[in-house]
Amino acid sequence: MISRDIEAEILRLHHAEKWPVGTIASQLRLHHSIVTRVLSQAGLQPKAIKRRPSILDPYMPFMLEVLTKFPRLRATRLHQMVRERGYRGSVDRLRHVVAGVRPRPAAEAFLRLRTLPGEQGQVDWGHFGKVQIGAATRTLWAFVMVLSWSRHIFLRFYLSAAMPSFLRGHVDAFRFFGGVPRVLLYDNLKSAVLERVGQAIRFHPTLLELSAHYFYEPRPVAPARGNEKGRVERAIRYVRDSFFAARTWKGLADLNAQAEAWTTGEASDRRWPQDATRIVRDVFAEEQPLLLRLPANEFPSDERVEVEVGKTPYVRFDLNDYSVPHDCVHRTLVVVASLDSVRVLEGLNVVATHRRSYDRGQPLEDPAHIQALVETKSLARRGRGLRRLTHAAPKAEMLLARAAERGANIGSMTAGLLSVLAGATAVELDDAIGDVLERDMVTLGAVRQALDRRRALLGKPPAVMTRFSTNPKAADVVVHPHRLASYDRLNRENEHEEA
Repeated sequence: MISRDIEAEILRLHHAEKWPVGTIASQLRLHHSIVTRVLSQAGLQPKAIKRRPSILDPYMPFMLEVLTKFPRLRATRLHQMVRERGYRGSVDRLRHVVAGVRPRPAAEAFLRLRTLPGEQGQVDWGHFGKVQIGAATRTLWAFVMVLSWSRHIFLRFYLSAAMPSFLRGHVDAFRFFGGVPRVLLYDNLKSAVLERVGQAIRFHPTLLELSAHYFYEPRPVAPARGNEKGRVERAIRYVRDSFFAARTWKGLADLNAQAEAWTTGEASDRRWPQDATRIVRDVFAEEQPLLLRLPANEFPSDERVEVEVGKTPYVRFDLNDYSVPHDCVHRTLVVVASLDSVRVLEGLNVVATHRRSYDRGQPLEDPAHIQALVETKSLARRGRGLRRLTHAAPKAEMLLARAAERGANIGSMTAGLLSVLAGATAVELDDAIGDVLERDMVTLGAVRQALDRRRALLGKPPAVMTRFSTNPKAADVVVHPHRLASYDRLNRENEHEEA
């Protein structure tokens, strides 16, 4: 489409300046067909172009005959055929000629399809771009089901178009409508049709289980027959223009809440296409009682995945790590995930439950799992310390047994005896424990006193006790040793002053 001033300039150059079509097109940077069209609309007949002879002319009757019989034959194959008959020109020239003479298919007219109330629904996915959730980039899909007679729309957004979301969409749609249409039309989705050869169709087995549960007939539309499921396609376009455009939302739950409010509000109050005096809401009220009844229980639509637990107590599911009890390591568990929760099962037992995350690389931990692991590690360290203590001082086992009978804290007593062992020999500690057992004074203080008495009789200083802090941050404290030369220098200076 060109402006009025350009059309006026074309006419001026042609009449006043006597420019030919090619010159006008070149100077105004237009295609010559545009110039010819403007002159034709002004009542000027373009000069007939005298066609020059071509080396393809002898082969034109043969080419037209072949193209009439095989209108979709490729120009490269036709080029091979005419070369066998003597043509020596290039394939580019032949391709240009074929494009002008190839028969065009006649435009096909479609009948408007009409259905009975409660008879049919149409299903399809709509792609609505990408969304960023933390470090993850997810694809936003809209599952749309529309009832063919009343045009009532079900709309639900998901972050995947895989089979679990496909099943959830059906279950939620049937609950939304309060019933099931007798026939559902599908495009050739992988979730619906696995293979199709002519009229032979192989449905997805999970879709067949769903249809058997709700007693409806799944029916794929014929390829390239947009009129058969045009209602759901128009519904998706209506969703894009009237609902999703320029909409703001916080999270998937908020978007779906807005979608449900829109489908039960504005979308239900629109005019019914078959009678402009009625609205979709009233027509659906007539159709709803004619839908198939819902079964007593819903079809299971949660996602189920087998997962392997390694040496750390976490399972990986959908780009994130979920904690499990520490005794589940090196096992095969099952993750059962809904839209908002993740359950981890071992057999029929639920071993962990988490809120589902759509982020990426996030560890989702149950504080009880972490606390149990910390306590287990603490008991393991205590057990290693006890083995070390009883190996160095065998009499410590009897001491701890008697202390336990009297209600002493065995953990702190074991740590105290290990600190004593760090400042004395194993024989000295074992002999001191023997003295304490003979006097039946089974306390840590009694052991230290007995050890100091024994060392004093031998002329040794008291044992230096190493005190272990219970603060976990103390393990990360780095103590740098200092050079003692400055202290030696100060000591020498003090001795010189006293002399």
